[in-house]
Amino acid sequence: MPNTPYRVVQWTTGNVGKSSVAAIAANPNLELVGCYAWSAEKVGRDVGELVGIEPLGISATDDVEALLALKPDVVVYNPMWIDVDELVRILEAGVNVVATASFITGHNQGEGRDRIARACERGGATMFGSGISPGYVNQLAIVAAGICDRVDKVTVNEAADTTFYDSPATEKPVGFGQPIDHPELQAMTAHGTGVFGEAVRMIGDALGVQFDEVRCDAEYAKTTEDLDLGSWTIPAGGVAGVFVSWKGVVAGTTRVELTLRWRKGQTLEPDWQIDQDGWVIEVAGRPTVTMKVGFLPPPDFEATTLEEFMVLGHIMTATPPLNAIPAVVAAPPGIVTYTDLPLILPRGVVPVS
Repeated sequence: MPNTPYRVVQWTTGNVGKSSVAAIAANPNLELVGCYAWSAEKVGRDVGELVGIEPLGISATDDVEALLALKPDVVVYNPMWIDVDELVRILEAGVNVVATASFITGHNQGEGRDRIARACERGGATMFGSGISPGYVNQLAIVAAGICDRVDKVTVNEAADTTFYDSPATEKPVGFGQPIDHPELQAMTAHGTGVFGEAVRMIGDALGVQFDEVRCDAEYAKTTEDLDLGSWTIPAGGVAGVFVSWKGVVAGTTRVELTLRWRKGQTLEPDWQIDQDGWVIEVAGRPTVTMKVGFLPPPDFEATTLEEFMVLGHIMTATPPLNAIPAVVAAPPGIVTYTDLPLILPRGVVPVS
């Protein structure tokens, strides 16, 4: 593999960032050379200690210019939300970016996408976004369609009981906690889940389909009692279940559909049932291909609390962009998706002993 190890700057050390740093440190093909600290209390601390592993001899900093002066091959961008100004600054400096922060094609960013694309051109850099869903799971759907001589529709269904996923900063924008009769609820959900619309566009691109419309439809369920979620409470009558359907439509026919059914608590009305957390992929065509995607902890995984078990989700979110680094570094400048890159190979992840 040429030009390895790839020089990496980690951007933030939140939940996903912690798993990212641990994976970078364990991968001989990647070299962590710097880390951006979003909060002042993390500045100057060893990155390994920040994420709960052995010291790495690298201190976190909020000095962006110092990080860009390191001339990294790539920034691994893991904040909760995208900051277009930050991305433009990084890309204009000629540094590639792989991101998990709600980015697949960038269309949900409006004019921000154009700014990012122009920054890529000016800096000769490449921007790529993924995660587990949207991202990796949607790529699996594209792969599944590869044995068909006719594809009528691609569907990816996600279902999860998110009762113990305590993240109001990401869930409130989707509509959780709002009065179920809130007049702006549909618009709120469409904006909060807009990155799934980007994934619909990516699958359409893989199929060579130009959509007439990419739209979001949503349904809701309410909690009949106050629902204590740890750091926040959904009052009785508030949204505690969200069903989202993002559709890519051609000539009045839905050709790609991504659905998300998320529920909280045991007092839901209507009482949506979640039979199995994970994803079900169907490519209806000739032949029709079906696939179920789930995850289990390995035998040596020790988790005594729910928070520790949630690390598996953070790992699955963090690793698709990391494994894409060689392909992204080799790609021409611009915004790229899985449809623009060669097969992503999980190099450097097999233990040597």
